[in-house]
Order: sequence, then C-alpha cells, then structure tokens
Amino acid sequence: MARILAIDYGKKRVGIAVTDPLQIICKPLIVLAEDGFINWLDQYIKTEDVEAIVLGMPLRLNGEHTHITDDIIKIEQVLQEKWPSIPIHTMDERLTSKMAHQSLIDSGVPKQKRKEKGALDSVSAALILQTYLARIK
Repeated sequence: MARILAIDYGKKRVGIAVTDPLQIICKPLIVLAEDGFINWLDQYIKTEDVEAIVLGMPLRLNGEHTHITDDIIKIEQVLQEKWPSIPIHTMDERLTSKMAHQSLIDSGVPKQKRKEKGALDSVSAALILQTYLARIK
C-alpha cells in the first residue's frame, strides 16, 4: 500500500499530514510556507509512494463557502493537473482548527507552543486525514 497525504491549505501556511504505508496511522508531517508547498509536494511524491491526496475544504457551519473556499478549489485543480494519476479528495474541515487546538491542550503542549500557528496547521491536517480514513474504512 501507499501513503495518503492530507493538506490543510492556508494563504500563509500549509499543514501537511501523512499516513504510514499501511494507512493505519496518520501523523502531522510538516508546515510549509504557502509559496513553496507545491515544490515540496513534488519532491515528496518523487520519493514516497502517495496513493491519494486529501484536501481540506473550508465551509461555514451552514455549508456555504468561506472566503478561502475558491482558493482551495483552484489548488485542487492545480494538484489534479500536476499529478493526474493521484486521486484528489476533498474533506470538510469544519471545526478542525478548534479540535486541533484542543488536541494540543490534551497532549500537554505548553501554552506558548500552542500559540505558534504552524503546530495547529499540521495537527489540523492530521485530523482531516483521520476523518477521511474513518470515512473510507
């Protein structure tokens, strides 16, 4: 089997999470600057076997698009064009930032470290990936 990769896209930072090759465990991997994440992803896909990419889709609680939803749709198109053999799936990411913050608290991460936005982004990507794995199993 191959890894599944999840992306929590933001205009400044992009959180990345990944499964193990057996797709049992997912973990936060890295937080990247938005302007370099496609190049990083290209290098990662060249060295690791990636079966699918899960892209967090931001929606309001009522299901409407947010201010960044259109950007995510464009990123989805870029990913599909760049890697046509890798399926791109979108996953509702409502409340993942709130859950990621709580997860950091529950894990005993100090308050100062929790204030760093990057930690939140990669944990959010992991939560998106966990939700996706639960849905497909």
